Amino acid sequence: MSENKKLYEHAPDPQSDGARVDLADEMTYGRHLMLDQLLSAQQPLSTDHNEWLFIIQHQTTELWMKLALIELRAACAAIAADQLPIAFKTLARVARILEHLVHAWGVLVTMTPSEFSAIRPYLGSGSGFQSWQYREIEFVLGNKNAATLKAHAHRADLHTQLEAALAAPSLYDQAIGLLGRRGLPIAASVLTRRSFLKDSRRMPGSTKEKHDAQIAIAPIESNARDLSPIARAPRSGASACSRNRERYGHHQCASRRRYRESSP
Repeated sequence: MSENKKLYEHAPDPQSDGARVDLADEMTYGRHLMLDQLLSAQQPLSTDHNEWLFIIQHQTTELWMKLALIELRAACAAIAADQLPIAFKTLARVARILEHLVHAWGVLVTMTPSEFSAIRPYLGSGSGFQSWQYREIEFVLGNKNAATLKAHAHRADLHTQLEAALAAPSLYDQAIGLLGRRGLPIAASVLTRRSFLKDSRRMPGSTKEKHDAQIAIAPIESNARDLSPIARAPRSGASACSRNRERYGHHQCASRRRYRESSP
């Protein structure tokens, strides 16, 4: 015991390096990040140790999606204002966020299907499909489907928020609008496509609209693809799975598939 005390006596004093330790009335790390609230937001419903991983994994995912939405809205505003350097930088950050979210699976797949099955009954009807931030990211990127709003009808505040995102010009709309302002021959039905979002009788992203968009951007798509920061983001679960198979072997991807199959 005395030997340990001698070791600790020689430990460096943070104050000798200029660190402040009297923080009673100061803005601190924990206060700024509201860590008391953040770290008390994990409330497992079971006694299973693995539920901590499930909760923290999904809560941190929602935090990263919140940042992705903030950056995507900023990118849309920058494109609308023809501030492309800002838009490119912002979209590069979004690409890194999405890449990070894909790599985060490397932690969750350490939970086996049987371990997930043990906590699944405690989740009730909960499902990742109900994530309103994920839905809003889809809308902001341009994948708009009004039918998906039904899952959020029980929350009037969220339903209103998602309706606004559905009706607003997406990142795709802003990019096409930019091309039109730069003099490229964009079909009028594509430039005005967001006006259809207010008509509940017509679903956005119809086959005709997609066809017009493909015709409009085909001549420049191959040249623009390599310049887009988004093009460097992980494009699908399949491609991410292929990369992880090379790094970690077949077992990780097989575990991920089993996990998805066991989810509601």
